[in-house]
Amino acid sequence: MGAQDMRDGRDGRDSRDAQDPRDAQDTRDAGDTAGRLRAIGDELSDRFYERADVVRTLLVALLAGQHSLVLGPPGTAKSEMARELTGRIEGASYWEILLSKFTAPTRIFGPVDVAALARGEYRQIYDGRATTAHIAFIDEIFKCSTAALNETLGYLNERIYHPESGGAPIRCPLIGAITASNELPGGEDSAAIYDRLLVRIEVGYLTDPSNFAALIRSAVSRPEAPARTTVELAALQHAVTMSVPAVDVPDPIVDAVCTLRAALRRKELVASDRRWRQAVGLLQASAYLDGRPAVSESDLSVLTHVLWDSPAQRPTVEREVLHLVNPDAKEALDLSDVIDELEAQLDAMAGQSREALSDWVIKNAHNKLARSGKRLEELRGEAATAGRSTTAIDRVIGRRRALRTRVLTEALGMDASTVQAEL
Repeated sequence: MGAQDMRDGRDGRDSRDAQDPRDAQDTRDAGDTAGRLRAIGDELSDRFYERADVVRTLLVALLAGQHSLVLGPPGTAKSEMARELTGRIEGASYWEILLSKFTAPTRIFGPVDVAALARGEYRQIYDGRATTAHIAFIDEIFKCSTAALNETLGYLNERIYHPESGGAPIRCPLIGAITASNELPGGEDSAAIYDRLLVRIEVGYLTDPSNFAALIRSAVSRPEAPARTTVELAALQHAVTMSVPAVDVPDPIVDAVCTLRAALRRKELVASDRRWRQAVGLLQASAYLDGRPAVSESDLSVLTHVLWDSPAQRPTVEREVLHLVNPDAKEALDLSDVIDELEAQLDAMAGQSREALSDWVIKNAHNKLARSGKRLEELRGEAATAGRSTTAIDRVIGRRRALRTRVLTEALGMDASTVQAEL
């Protein structure tokens, strides 16, 4: 069988089997699951401002059966976002914990059964612990105690737990873990866990003043109950084990990944072979979430959350990925540099007079913001027309919009409540 034959019929089935009603039902079920997950992502993106890319990436990681890290300062909705996402999976056993350097392994995997101990039996109670969880949220993951380190690594790597009393390891039903931290790992022990978290997502405080104003209003208003789409555990498990691995990875995508690896190595950014191989599942999950049967170049953008070790490396990885994926997005990142420069200038002018700020706006900021805004909209239109992803461009448009809002409120003294109309 030739390569093309393998792509057209990987297991040797003839064309008649493609019409099997069971295959058609599986396709409909997969589409329904993907549609529900997209709806969940949309609902969470509406609720959590400036988190659309974070939410989508967490969904992709979960569909790939991989673990993710949400890295950012306290008060950036890391825990709430994880709980809201995992709470949409009906029938799933959910477990969460806030780790510390003193967290004992039994608190994670199951306490000793005191009643059994009184009878001279040593056993653990696993119900409600990590050992029986389908979804886990582990806060302050890098504060894992030395005593719990090896078991935690085994749990994340192989989904197994070795009981303290010995005996055969217990297979855990974990699909994926969402972890969170306020800081990067500081030692070799925590670095070992960091290496096992395939997806790494940075979050920060809200940048758009209008989003911040909406956040403040939400603290005192009583909005209507939001839409709440859910997905059944069995449907998610089928997607993870059957539908996502069935997504095709065409040869041009393999070539693109090889090209990206070479480009990053020239920048002295080297990821392990294991990380690259696991990343293929993320590409498949991204395509599945969008309802596509094969990976496309737009899915490569998820690799911006995979191929860096320190946040300082992320911009370089992002540029290399987007240079490969989307020339429109690469130019958008160049415009992002202009926005960064203007934002740094505005920060540096804190405390100056309104006259000085207005003069800076007239002479410097206004024209640059106007030109970048016009070009970004052109790039977005070109990308959309060509069927390319607009995610990266949208992110830069959002940053430009946030800076313009700051200019209007901080430099020109406009009331925040009227800025939305100006935008």
